[in-house]
Amino acid sequence: MKTVSSLLDDHWYERYKRISKLNFRSSIYDVTNRCNLRCKGCFFFSSGEHEAAAEENDIAKWHTFVEKEMERGVNLAILIGGEPTLCLDRIEAFYKRMPTFCATNGLIKVPRDRFPDMMVGLSLWGTPEDEKTLRGKDTFKISSTNYAGDPYTYYLYTITPKQLGKTEEIIRKIKDVGLKVHMQLLSNDEGVDGFSWQPEELIAIRDEMDAMLAAYPETVISCKYYHEIITTGQMLGRPFGWMECPSVTLSIDNRAPQPKRLINFIRWSSDLQTMHRCCTSETRDCSTCKDGAAHMSWVMVNKRAHMRSSQDFQNWIEVYEMFAKLYQFIPW
Repeated sequence: MKTVSSLLDDHWYERYKRISKLNFRSSIYDVTNRCNLRCKGCFFFSSGEHEAAAEENDIAKWHTFVEKEMERGVNLAILIGGEPTLCLDRIEAFYKRMPTFCATNGLIKVPRDRFPDMMVGLSLWGTPEDEKTLRGKDTFKISSTNYAGDPYTYYLYTITPKQLGKTEEIIRKIKDVGLKVHMQLLSNDEGVDGFSWQPEELIAIRDEMDAMLAAYPETVISCKYYHEIITTGQMLGRPFGWMECPSVTLSIDNRAPQPKRLINFIRWSSDLQTMHRCCTSETRDCSTCKDGAAHMSWVMVNKRAHMRSSQDFQNWIEVYEMFAKLYQFIPW
């Protein structure tokens, strides 16, 4: 049987040791059903999840709920929405108790005197023209002003087919405002014309993502293996889909046989009682899902499968490091 030490030289073994004791137990929380944007392709609204339950307005119940989540073993809260920054008191209920990540469009600045080291992910969907088409406004202009130079903030750059050949323009702008960037691909949930990926486009964007990582290694938080996974939908010859996804809510996961999955993962609605199917859209076709976090998790929970060769296991380590950096369990 191959062991960790037999697969790694001293350099890679030190990198492995740095992540081997991390023990992620994440869950995702809809902080609110409201948003100050309505993006075409937003899975939350396109699947009707904003109407799944009435949001809980009693802040005391949020504090009690977070305490129960800690007792359940959660040690990483991923806050989404709607737009979480519309409800700072609810964000604070998490932030006071555990590592917290807030996904936001960046139109509202999180007050750093209240949340000094909370990780913030700013959504960005491309060039100003694409942003106006899909989101109604150029959010970068506002979010980059709000968060320039913030050491606990990065852009979550959702690449669309329209941005082939344009990603360097975006990456350079992000570098120039002193922020990091992580890339993922659009899942065109609402079928917006011209924004669905074609096979040849996925090949081309993979090359472009690799080139951006090589050209801007201090700005881009990524690795080539992640680019391969996200653009091919394949891992070690296995296709991503419902029977492989690791990010399915525990209590409604009736798959058989059970795949490798995130331990105790739940995605909660803002009523603090209703659970959503998975980390993205209830109505999305899993075979076309391109969610970056789901694909990262897919790799991470399949450690043993990557121990077939040194290169495969190094690929696994790089994806794990990338995830740990994005949530600041290890430094950039």
